[in-house]
Amino acid sequence: MALTLTALTQIARAGFDDVIDARSPAEYAEDHLPGAINLPVLDDAERARVGTVYTQVSPFIARKIGAALVARNAALHLEGPLLHKPGGWRPLLYCWRGGQRSGSFATILSQIGWRVETIAGGYKAWRGLVVQALYDQPPPAPLWLLDGNTGSAKTEILARLSARGVQVLDLEALAGHRGSVFGAMGPQPSQRAFEGRLAMALATLDPSRPVVVEAESAKIGACRLPTMLWKAMCAAPRIVLQVPAPARAAYLARAYADLAADGDRLAQIIGQLRPHHPRAVIEDWLGLAARADVQPLALALMQRHYDPRYARHRARLQVPVTELAAPRLDDTGIETLAAQIATTIAAENSAARARP
Repeated sequence: MALTLTALTQIARAGFDDVIDARSPAEYAEDHLPGAINLPVLDDAERARVGTVYTQVSPFIARKIGAALVARNAALHLEGPLLHKPGGWRPLLYCWRGGQRSGSFATILSQIGWRVETIAGGYKAWRGLVVQALYDQPPPAPLWLLDGNTGSAKTEILARLSARGVQVLDLEALAGHRGSVFGAMGPQPSQRAFEGRLAMALATLDPSRPVVVEAESAKIGACRLPTMLWKAMCAAPRIVLQVPAPARAAYLARAYADLAADGDRLAQIIGQLRPHHPRAVIEDWLGLAARADVQPLALALMQRHYDPRYARHRARLQVPVTELAAPRLDDTGIETLAAQIATTIAAENSAARARP
Protein backbone atom coordinates (compact mmCIF):
# COMPACT_ATOMS: atom_id res chain seq x y z
CA MET A 1 0.00 0.00 0.00
CA ALA A 2 1.36 3.43 -0.95
CA LEU A 3 0.76 6.51 1.17
CA THR A 4 0.14 9.72 -0.80
CA LEU A 5 1.64 12.69 1.04
CA THR A 6 -0.49 15.83 1.21
CA ALA A 7 0.99 17.52 4.31
CA LEU A 8 4.37 17.62 6.05
CA THR A 9 2.85 16.57 9.37
CA GLN A 10 0.93 13.64 7.88
CA ILE A 11 3.51 10.95 8.65
CA ALA A 12 3.79 11.91 12.31
CA ARG A 13 -0.01 11.75 12.66
CA ALA A 14 -0.18 8.33 10.96
CA GLY A 15 1.59 6.63 13.85
CA PHE A 16 4.05 4.38 12.05
CA ASP A 17 6.41 2.46 14.31
CA ASP A 18 9.43 3.29 12.14
CA VAL A 19 10.13 5.32 9.01
CA ILE A 20 12.77 3.56 6.92
CA ASP A 21 14.89 5.25 4.27
CA ALA A 22 15.95 2.49 1.86
CA ARG A 23 18.26 4.76 -0.15
CA SER A 24 22.05 4.66 -0.06
CA PRO A 25 23.95 6.14 2.92
CA ALA A 26 25.09 9.17 0.86
CA GLU A 27 21.52 9.99 -0.16
CA TYR A 28 20.36 9.62 3.43
CA ALA A 29 23.20 11.82 4.73
CA GLU A 30 22.27 14.68 2.42
CA ASP A 31 18.67 14.72 3.58
CA HIS A 32 15.94 12.41 4.84
CA LEU A 33 12.48 12.50 6.34
CA PRO A 34 12.34 13.50 10.04
CA GLY A 35 13.09 10.57 12.31
CA ALA A 36 13.84 8.16 9.45
CA ILE A 37 16.42 5.43 9.97
CA ASN A 38 18.65 4.29 7.12
CA LEU A 39 18.41 0.65 6.06
CA PRO A 40 19.88 0.82 2.54
CA VAL A 41 19.06 -1.95 0.11
CA LEU A 42 21.98 -0.73 -2.05
CA ASP A 43 25.02 0.95 -0.57
CA ASP A 44 26.76 3.81 -2.39
CA ALA A 45 29.11 1.59 -4.40
CA GLU A 46 26.35 -0.88 -5.29
CA ARG A 47 24.04 1.91 -6.42
CA ALA A 48 26.78 3.34 -8.64
CA ARG A 49 27.49 -0.11 -10.09
CA VAL A 50 23.83 -0.80 -10.92
CA GLY A 51 23.44 2.64 -12.46
CA THR A 52 26.49 2.19 -14.65
CA VAL A 53 25.29 -1.20 -15.90
CA TYR A 54 21.83 0.27 -16.56
CA THR A 55 23.15 3.07 -18.78
CA GLN A 56 26.14 1.35 -20.39
CA VAL A 57 25.11 -2.30 -20.72
CA SER A 58 21.45 -3.21 -20.28
CA PRO A 59 18.52 -2.21 -18.04
CA PHE A 60 17.58 -5.91 -17.79
CA ILE A 61 21.01 -6.94 -16.53
CA ALA A 62 21.07 -3.98 -14.17
CA ARG A 63 17.73 -4.99 -12.66
CA LYS A 64 18.91 -8.57 -12.23
CA ILE A 65 22.10 -7.45 -10.46
CA GLY A 66 20.11 -4.98 -8.39
CA ALA A 67 17.56 -7.61 -7.32
CA ALA A 68 20.30 -9.91 -6.04
CA LEU A 69 21.93 -7.09 -4.10
CA VAL A 70 18.61 -5.93 -2.63
CA ALA A 71 17.77 -9.46 -1.48
CA ARG A 72 21.20 -9.86 0.09
CA ASN A 73 21.03 -6.55 1.92
CA ALA A 74 17.43 -7.13 3.02
CA ALA A 75 18.55 -10.41 4.58
CA LEU A 76 21.27 -8.56 6.52
CA HIS A 77 18.69 -6.09 7.84
CA LEU A 78 16.35 -8.92 8.84
CA GLU A 79 19.14 -10.66 10.70
CA GLY A 80 20.29 -7.38 12.26
CA PRO A 81 18.25 -4.29 13.16
CA LEU A 82 14.87 -5.89 12.32
CA LEU A 83 15.51 -9.20 14.07
CA HIS A 84 13.42 -8.50 17.15
CA LYS A 85 10.55 -6.52 15.60
CA PRO A 86 7.21 -7.95 16.78
CA GLY A 87 4.43 -9.27 14.58
CA GLY A 88 2.42 -6.07 14.85
CA TRP A 89 5.28 -3.84 13.70
CA ARG A 90 4.10 -1.24 11.18
CA PRO A 91 6.88 0.45 9.17
CA LEU A 92 6.78 3.09 6.43
CA LEU A 93 9.39 2.70 3.66
CA TYR A 94 10.59 5.08 1.00
CA CYS A 95 13.39 5.45 -1.53
CA TRP A 96 14.13 8.13 -4.14
CA ARG A 97 10.83 7.94 -6.02
CA GLY A 98 8.99 5.22 -4.13
CA GLY A 99 9.86 2.66 -6.76
CA GLN A 100 11.99 -0.40 -7.03
CA ARG A 101 14.22 -0.15 -3.97
CA SER A 102 11.55 0.52 -1.36
CA GLY A 103 8.98 -1.56 -3.23
CA SER A 104 11.26 -4.61 -3.31
CA PHE A 105 12.12 -4.27 0.36
CA ALA A 106 8.46 -3.73 1.27
CA THR A 107 7.46 -6.90 -0.59
CA ILE A 108 9.92 -8.96 1.44
CA LEU A 109 8.77 -7.44 4.73
CA SER A 110 5.09 -7.81 3.93
CA GLN A 111 5.57 -11.50 3.15
CA ILE A 112 6.76 -11.95 6.72
CA GLY A 113 3.44 -10.55 7.89
CA TRP A 114 4.31 -6.98 8.81
CA ARG A 115 1.93 -4.15 7.85
CA VAL A 116 4.22 -2.30 5.48
CA GLU A 117 3.45 0.90 3.59
CA THR A 118 5.53 2.90 1.13
CA ILE A 119 5.42 6.57 0.15
CA ALA A 120 4.00 7.27 -3.29
CA GLY A 121 6.68 9.27 -5.08
CA GLY A 122 9.24 8.53 -2.36
CA TYR A 123 11.64 11.16 -1.10
CA LYS A 124 10.87 13.39 -4.11
CA ALA A 125 7.24 13.67 -2.98
CA TRP A 126 8.40 14.75 0.47
CA ARG A 127 10.88 17.21 -1.00
CA GLY A 128 8.14 18.67 -3.17
CA LEU A 129 6.09 19.51 -0.06
CA VAL A 130 9.16 21.11 1.54
CA VAL A 131 9.81 23.30 -1.51
CA GLN A 132 6.14 24.28 -1.69
CA ALA A 133 6.07 25.24 2.00
CA LEU A 134 9.24 27.33 1.81
CA TYR A 135 9.27 28.83 -1.67
CA ASP A 136 5.62 29.03 -2.72
CA GLN A 137 3.96 30.12 0.52
CA PRO A 138 4.58 32.85 3.11
CA PRO A 139 5.24 31.84 6.73
CA PRO A 140 1.99 30.53 8.23
CA ALA A 141 2.09 32.72 11.36
CA PRO A 142 2.75 36.46 11.84
CA LEU A 143 6.40 37.15 12.65
CA TRP A 144 8.06 39.26 15.31
CA LEU A 145 11.80 39.84 15.04
CA LEU A 146 13.96 39.77 18.16
CA ASP A 147 16.76 42.18 17.36
CA GLY A 148 19.72 43.62 19.21
CA ASN A 149 23.44 44.03 18.74
CA THR A 150 25.82 41.08 19.07
CA GLY A 151 25.90 39.74 22.62
CA SER A 152 22.35 40.74 23.55
CA ALA A 153 21.48 37.14 24.58
CA LYS A 154 18.84 36.82 21.86
CA THR A 155 19.17 33.05 21.50
CA GLU A 156 18.88 32.49 25.24
CA ILE A 157 15.90 34.82 25.40
CA LEU A 158 14.19 32.77 22.67
CA ALA A 159 14.50 29.70 24.89
CA ARG A 160 13.04 31.63 27.85
CA LEU A 161 10.15 32.81 25.66
CA SER A 162 9.42 29.25 24.59
CA ALA A 163 9.37 28.17 28.24
CA ARG A 164 6.76 30.87 28.82
CA GLY A 165 4.53 29.46 26.09
CA VAL A 166 5.45 32.00 23.42
CA GLN A 167 5.69 30.56 19.93
CA VAL A 168 9.30 30.77 18.67
CA LEU A 169 11.29 29.70 15.62
CA ASP A 170 14.97 29.07 16.47
CA LEU A 171 16.73 29.34 13.11
CA GLU A 172 20.22 28.96 14.61
CA ALA A 173 19.27 25.63 16.20
CA LEU A 174 17.82 24.41 12.90
CA ALA A 175 20.99 25.49 11.04
CA GLY A 176 23.41 24.22 13.69
CA HIS A 177 25.24 27.57 13.75
CA ARG A 178 25.25 30.65 15.99
CA GLY A 179 25.11 33.05 13.08
CA SER A 180 28.40 34.97 13.06
CA VAL A 181 31.86 34.11 11.76
CA PHE A 182 32.51 32.90 15.32
CA GLY A 183 29.30 30.85 15.43
CA ALA A 184 30.31 27.41 14.15
CA MET A 185 29.04 24.57 16.35
CA GLY A 186 30.35 21.66 14.30
CA PRO A 187 29.17 20.31 10.94
CA GLN A 188 26.06 22.01 9.63
CA PRO A 189 23.22 20.19 7.90
CA SER A 190 23.11 20.29 4.12
CA GLN A 191 20.93 22.99 2.57
CA ARG A 192 18.25 20.38 1.82
CA ALA A 193 18.35 19.01 5.35
CA PHE A 194 18.12 22.53 6.78
CA GLU A 195 15.13 23.26 4.57
CA GLY A 196 13.45 20.05 5.68
CA ARG A 197 13.92 20.97 9.34
CA LEU A 198 12.68 24.49 8.70
CA ALA A 199 9.62 23.35 6.74
CA MET A 200 8.65 20.96 9.55
CA ALA A 201 9.09 23.69 12.17
CA LEU A 202 6.86 26.04 10.16
CA ALA A 203 4.27 23.31 9.61
CA THR A 204 3.81 22.86 13.36
CA LEU A 205 3.18 26.57 14.06
CA ASP A 206 -0.21 27.81 15.22
CA PRO A 207 -1.26 30.32 12.51
CA SER A 208 -3.41 32.26 14.99
CA ARG A 209 -0.45 33.13 17.23
CA PRO A 210 2.60 35.29 16.47
CA VAL A 211 6.01 33.62 16.29
CA VAL A 212 9.23 35.22 17.50
CA VAL A 213 12.30 34.82 15.31
CA GLU A 214 15.81 36.06 16.01
CA ALA A 215 17.01 38.68 13.54
CA GLU A 216 19.47 36.97 11.22
CA SER A 217 21.24 37.66 7.95
CA ALA A 218 20.12 35.84 4.81
CA LYS A 219 22.65 33.09 5.58
CA ILE A 220 23.26 31.31 8.87
CA GLY A 221 26.70 29.86 8.40
CA ALA A 222 26.41 27.96 5.11
CA CYS A 223 22.60 27.61 5.25
CA ARG A 224 20.55 30.05 3.17
CA LEU A 225 17.16 31.27 4.33
CA PRO A 226 14.34 30.81 1.77
CA THR A 227 13.45 34.07 0.06
CA MET A 228 9.86 34.25 1.28
CA LEU A 229 10.86 33.79 4.91
CA TRP A 230 13.69 36.31 4.58
CA LYS A 231 11.36 38.92 3.08
CA ALA A 232 8.79 38.32 5.81
CA MET A 233 11.51 38.75 8.43
CA CYS A 234 12.65 42.03 6.88
CA ALA A 235 9.07 43.37 6.94
CA ALA A 236 8.19 42.14 10.45
CA PRO A 237 7.90 44.39 13.51
CA ARG A 238 11.01 44.33 15.68
CA ILE A 239 11.79 44.30 19.34
CA VAL A 240 15.27 45.79 19.63
CA LEU A 241 17.22 45.11 22.81
CA GLN A 242 19.31 48.02 24.01
CA VAL A 243 22.11 46.51 26.10
CA PRO A 244 25.28 48.40 27.13
CA ALA A 245 28.41 47.19 25.34
CA PRO A 246 30.23 46.11 28.55
CA ALA A 247 27.29 43.89 29.55
CA ARG A 248 27.24 42.35 26.07
CA ALA A 249 30.99 41.73 26.14
CA ALA A 250 30.68 39.97 29.49
CA TYR A 251 27.85 37.84 28.16
CA LEU A 252 29.81 36.87 25.04
CA ALA A 253 32.80 35.87 27.18
CA ARG A 254 30.50 33.39 28.95
CA ALA A 255 28.55 32.23 25.89
CA TYR A 256 31.65 31.61 23.77
CA ALA A 257 33.86 30.16 26.51
CA ASP A 258 34.39 27.05 24.39
CA LEU A 259 35.84 29.09 21.55
CA ALA A 260 37.87 31.31 23.85
CA ALA A 261 39.56 28.24 25.29
CA ASP A 262 40.81 27.23 21.83
CA GLY A 263 43.40 29.91 21.06
CA ASP A 264 44.42 28.53 17.66
CA ARG A 265 40.85 28.31 16.41
CA LEU A 266 40.05 31.78 17.73
CA ALA A 267 43.09 33.24 15.96
CA GLN A 268 42.14 31.49 12.74
CA ILE A 269 38.64 32.99 12.82
CA ILE A 270 39.96 36.48 13.57
CA GLY A 271 42.22 36.07 10.56
CA GLN A 272 39.14 35.70 8.36
CA LEU A 273 38.32 39.34 9.13
CA ARG A 274 41.52 40.64 7.46
CA PRO A 275 39.73 41.82 4.28
CA HIS A 276 37.49 44.07 6.38
CA HIS A 277 39.92 45.83 8.73
CA PRO A 278 43.40 47.40 8.74
CA ARG A 279 46.32 45.15 9.56
CA ALA A 280 47.04 46.94 12.84
CA VAL A 281 43.48 46.30 14.06
CA ILE A 282 43.69 42.59 13.25
CA GLU A 283 47.05 42.31 15.00
CA ASP A 284 45.61 44.01 18.09
CA TRP A 285 42.73 41.51 18.17
CA LEU A 286 45.12 38.61 17.71
CA GLY A 287 47.16 39.90 20.64
CA LEU A 288 44.08 40.01 22.87
CA ALA A 289 43.22 36.45 21.80
CA ALA A 290 46.76 35.23 22.53
CA ARG A 291 46.57 36.72 26.04
CA ALA A 292 43.09 35.24 26.55
CA ASP A 293 41.70 38.72 27.20
CA VAL A 294 38.29 37.53 26.08
CA GLN A 295 36.09 40.32 27.36
CA PRO A 296 38.22 43.17 25.92
CA LEU A 297 38.41 41.24 22.65
CA ALA A 298 34.62 40.84 22.54
CA LEU A 299 34.18 44.55 23.24
CA ALA A 300 36.63 45.53 20.50
CA LEU A 301 35.01 43.22 17.94
CA MET A 302 31.56 44.56 18.72
CA GLN A 303 32.52 48.22 18.55
CA ARG A 304 34.66 47.96 15.42
CA HIS A 305 33.10 45.10 13.44
CA TYR A 306 29.60 44.03 14.47
CA ASP A 307 27.78 47.09 15.82
CA PRO A 308 28.41 49.25 12.72
CA ARG A 309 27.11 46.48 10.46
CA TYR A 310 23.95 46.06 12.52
CA ALA A 311 23.39 49.83 12.44
CA ARG A 312 23.72 50.01 8.64
CA HIS A 313 21.25 47.16 8.17
CA ARG A 314 18.67 48.68 10.54
CA ALA A 315 18.96 52.06 8.83
CA ARG A 316 17.59 50.51 5.63
CA LEU A 317 14.50 49.07 7.35
CA GLN A 318 11.16 50.81 7.67
CA VAL A 319 9.27 48.64 10.15
CA PRO A 320 7.65 49.17 13.58
CA VAL A 321 10.29 49.07 16.31
CA THR A 322 9.86 48.56 20.04
CA GLU A 323 13.00 49.23 22.05
CA LEU A 324 13.61 47.50 25.37
CA ALA A 325 16.43 48.67 27.64
CA ALA A 326 18.37 45.92 29.37
CA PRO A 327 21.13 47.14 31.70
CA ARG A 328 22.21 43.60 32.66
CA LEU A 329 22.36 40.11 31.17
CA ASP A 330 22.63 37.94 34.25
CA ASP A 331 19.96 35.32 34.87
CA THR A 332 17.56 37.83 36.44
CA GLY A 333 18.10 40.37 33.68
CA ILE A 334 17.46 37.83 30.91
CA GLU A 335 14.32 36.52 32.62
CA THR A 336 13.04 40.08 33.02
CA LEU A 337 13.61 40.73 29.33
CA ALA A 338 11.74 37.55 28.38
CA ALA A 339 8.79 38.60 30.54
CA GLN A 340 8.72 42.09 28.97
CA ILE A 341 8.86 40.68 25.44
CA ALA A 342 6.10 38.16 26.14
CA THR A 343 3.89 40.93 27.55
CA THR A 344 4.59 43.24 24.61
CA ILE A 345 3.72 40.62 22.00
CA ALA A 346 0.61 39.44 23.85
CA ALA A 347 -0.67 43.02 24.14
CA GLU A 348 -0.08 43.73 20.45
CA ASN A 349 -1.70 40.45 19.44
CA SER A 350 -4.80 41.26 21.50
CA ALA A 351 -4.95 44.75 20.02
CA ALA A 352 -4.63 43.35 16.48
CA ARG A 353 -7.51 40.94 17.08
CA ALA A 354 -9.67 43.78 18.39
CA ARG A 355 -9.15 45.93 15.29
CA PRO A 356 -12.03 45.84 12.79
